[in-house]
Amino acid sequence: MTPTFVLIHGSNANSFTWAPMQRELALLGHRSLAVDLPGHGFDASVPASYQTRDEAELAHAPSSLDGVGLGANVDHLVATLRRVKEHGPVIAVAHSRGGMTLTAAANRFPELFDRIVYLSAWCCVERTPREYVALPENAGGALDAAFGAAVGNPAELGASRMNWRTGDPALLAALKHALLADGTDAELRVFLGTLTPDESLDSGSPADRADPATWGRLPRTYIRLTEDLSIPIALQDLFIAEADALTPENPFDVRTLATSHLGPLVRPEGTAAILAGLA
Repeated sequence: MTPTFVLIHGSNANSFTWAPMQRELALLGHRSLAVDLPGHGFDASVPASYQTRDEAELAHAPSSLDGVGLGANVDHLVATLRRVKEHGPVIAVAHSRGGMTLTAAANRFPELFDRIVYLSAWCCVERTPREYVALPENAGGALDAAFGAAVGNPAELGASRMNWRTGDPALLAALKHALLADGTDAELRVFLGTLTPDESLDSGSPADRADPATWGRLPRTYIRLTEDLSIPIALQDLFIAEADALTPENPFDVRTLATSHLGPLVRPEGTAAILAGLA
């Protein structure tokens, strides 16, 4: 039977992020479904002050993601997968932070997946995300640039909040370097326009790391992005090495593309060709 690609977005993103990839997959003859995790897409928390660029008000506007954690993401994804699975095999593809949701869901319900794919995505095996960030493999990572866009107190908001509508030229240049160094300024501005300000504070617990008994028995692919400055290639390779050590009888199928963190979402042809091959 023809598989369905289920696409899981990263931080502050949504199903819209995947539109170019879905177009390319369709042109290659493949079916896909892009998920909006809770508090994302048209359910996102977008205060009026974000539209008006009133940063003082934006810093205190309530967030709909307050109290929404990784468990809610998993429940939503699993409910979607149950429906998709009725129509044939499922290949789940996660980008960036979406890898945390993918791992946690595959831990709990491996029977809903036929293959899992990490597209320069977090794949926590031995450590928490905070611990991975502190490792030498993350040295040189440029993602800290994004925190220049941070607004408000996460403890007050119950979520992290970014002002992607910034007009600060230095911050925009830093974001481009971190996220889309191989793209144009216009492409970056368009992509930032698809993002929403709020993201959940919950990145899971030790129980949400890769479980060899469930997650570990699934066929899995890691698509390395060698020019990624947000999740450096050394950190991607550490995720792969730790996972392979956890289940040496079932190692990652590893593919490589020379592009930035957002490169596959803006120019999806190379990634779509890899995914089509997996189908």
